[in-house]
Amino acid sequence: MDEADIIRRIGELRQEHRDLDAAIDALAFSSSTDQMQIARLKKRKLRLKDEVAALEDLLIPDIIA
Repeated sequence: MDEADIIRRIGELRQEHRDLDAAIDALAFSSSTDQMQIARLKKRKLRLKDEVAALEDLLIPDIIA
């Protein structure tokens, strides 16, 4: 993966993260709250956050002091 691919993928993951946030909010405020579904979405959100962090680490070069 080159730098442009990484940046594009980070953007896609951040958008999906925002979409999940909106879905979680919608489920939380609906009359029939499905706690298991909300928990699954939150777990997916955390995996996305971890993946974004890992990709961002690829963009930052290691500096040996």
